[in-house]
Amino acid sequence: MQYNKLFTPFKIGSMEIKNRIVFSPIGINVSNIDGTISNCEIDYYEERARGGAGMIIMGAQFISQDIANGSLSGILEHTYVIPQLTTVCEVVQRYGTKIVAQLCCGTGRDAFPNIHGEPPMSASPIPSTFNPKVNCRPMSYDDIQNVMERFAFSAKLVKDAGFDAIEIHGHTGDLIDQFMSPIWNKREDEYGGTDEKRARFPREIIRSIRNAVGLDMPILFRISLDHRFEGGRTVEDSMHLIKLLEEAGIDAIDIDAGSNGAIDYVSPSAYLGDACMEYLCEPARRSVKIPILNSGNHTPETAVRLIESGNTDFAMFGRPLIADPEMPNKLMNGKGEDVRPCIRCNDCLGRVAIRQTKLNCSVNPQVCNEVRFQIKPAKAQKNVVVIGAGPAGLEAARVASIEGHKVTLFEKEKVIGGQLAAVATPAFKSQLRGLIDWYDIQLKKLGVDVQLGREVSADDEILASCDKIIVGTGAVPDYMSIRGIDGSNVINIIEAHKNKKLLKGENIVICGGGLSGCDMALELSTEGGKKVTIVEMADVIAKDAIFVNSASLIPMLAKAGVKTYTNSKVTSIDNQGVYLQRDDGTSELIKADNVVTAFGMRKNNKLAEEIKAKYHIKTRIVGDCEKVGKVGTAVHMGFFAALSLE
Repeated sequence: MQYNKLFTPFKIGSMEIKNRIVFSPIGINVSNIDGTISNCEIDYYEERARGGAGMIIMGAQFISQDIANGSLSGILEHTYVIPQLTTVCEVVQRYGTKIVAQLCCGTGRDAFPNIHGEPPMSASPIPSTFNPKVNCRPMSYDDIQNVMERFAFSAKLVKDAGFDAIEIHGHTGDLIDQFMSPIWNKREDEYGGTDEKRARFPREIIRSIRNAVGLDMPILFRISLDHRFEGGRTVEDSMHLIKLLEEAGIDAIDIDAGSNGAIDYVSPSAYLGDACMEYLCEPARRSVKIPILNSGNHTPETAVRLIESGNTDFAMFGRPLIADPEMPNKLMNGKGEDVRPCIRCNDCLGRVAIRQTKLNCSVNPQVCNEVRFQIKPAKAQKNVVVIGAGPAGLEAARVASIEGHKVTLFEKEKVIGGQLAAVATPAFKSQLRGLIDWYDIQLKKLGVDVQLGREVSADDEILASCDKIIVGTGAVPDYMSIRGIDGSNVINIIEAHKNKKLLKGENIVICGGGLSGCDMALELSTEGGKKVTIVEMADVIAKDAIFVNSASLIPMLAKAGVKTYTNSKVTSIDNQGVYLQRDDGTSELIKADNVVTAFGMRKNNKLAEEIKAKYHIKTRIVGDCEKVGKVGTAVHMGFFAALSLE
């Protein structure tokens, strides 16, 4: 495909951006506790500028410490933060990339009680998100004026630091959005009651910033045009609102969908498909004349289509530019096949929101460690043997070869990818298939000797003669001792993915409601036309899924008619179906033509342990055969094994 349209310049106000690719604002949780941004953060943004993005919008920075909430972000309250901000501006601008500071006045009702205490501040005395028994404190006129003063100070500060533009964070149901939305704004004063009055708070913010920075510095506004929950603001509701924002003087509008009440659209999962927020662009284009930016699971192909349609002017890429910061340059130089795909797993968000650590990426272990984890030429070439072409082995082989080592990769199957090759069959896993294809291309370009259909034993001569051994033989489906589990109508989930022709009947019962079982159920019901039932011992299904992903997955399963039995144990299986016993002691037969077992995976480490016992000094075990985990766990282990070669 031709990507030329993505590499045409376009203006926002007086600012010309060299291309149509914008790096979306994403909180990365690495700023310093005093509100300055860290060197790690600077390296992270520099890498995306070096990779060719036309414009970078930094993750939200707060206008004051007392309203900062959530991840570690910059605080724009003191002038001592300017030097580090100047550094990030200059390292980005070095590559002709524009850099935008996103200003935020907090989360309002969504504030975490452990950070803010209670009650949080909002437009109205509405229930707090995390403790609905506590009503928010409605902002007074003095509170509002204080926010305006702080926006003005922060705006002048980022202008002095050298930023090219400012974006106002007005989406995802945070404080500004709470003023703009009737479901949250119940005020009866000049800030509530009509569209115009609800828009007064953001319009005053726009004027406050404009007075502080002058006419030449562009101001962007990020807004969700479709909250996607009952009672939230709809696309139709938002059209008048964005006209009011345009009249107030914004230079561009950054549009998406979702809110904290529809979290799956805030960081859209694989289940939502490509360009899942493109539908917002046409109505927005009819409503405003200013440039439009759009995000939401874009691929280079959907970005070209969208720009060519004329309904938007910039395509925004967040996680894809985390996965591969060099994507723009690769596309521009005709090397699209070298773009490492984002698999939309949302582990990047999970690290920040769940583990409260810094952002990283399943397929790019160098994220937020761009300097520390540089791949450098080896001091001396080694003969490296990698056993197993799953994600851990593929990454180990790739990195070791880049370092200059001679790499031989053995895989007993006739295809690479390991479990990924088996399970990446549904449409919503297209990015996983893309990752396998990417590894195939990279290993061929690097000259890695890939030997498929070749099993290795601990006694093979090549292991004795090589310098280093990396073993990644993966995992196999776990097995439970259940009467009838060896029946002809029973198949494990990996084999079911490999050969769906074995699932001849209409009624399928999946034993095990973890993420893999749920994904299989969604695929069989939506793409295979099967009637699917999930039986799960725990109290919920998809317990191992990141909350953003399950927010899409669970409703989709329900819509597809998938039945679920939780708190239920499979006691036996026969040709009639699956017998289960509930926690309350009752039992039931779920009729099934075919039964799929999805009891998780266990380490396939017999060969690994044999090799390690014989060559313990030069052997490293990686991936699921060391610790069963996610794709990202395996990729990181393979990366580290290769990076540590001396």
